[in-house]
Amino acid sequence: MIELTRLNDRKFTLNSDLIETVEEVPDTSITLTNGKKIMVKESRLEIKKLVMDFKKEIFGQNNM
Repeated sequence: MIELTRLNDRKFTLNSDLIETVEEVPDTSITLTNGKKIMVKESRLEIKKLVMDFKKEIFGQNNM
């Protein structure tokens, strides 16, 4: 799970396994596996880092 910020400054936690794509158009848009789209303040690269850090925490650094 990663913590993100909606465009209205509200924080929320997202199950990163549900992320299908992340695009910057120019705001960052996350498309989930169910087709739902979420707009967030974090950049595409920030989201990538958050997901990688979360996976390292869960699975250990040797597996990444």
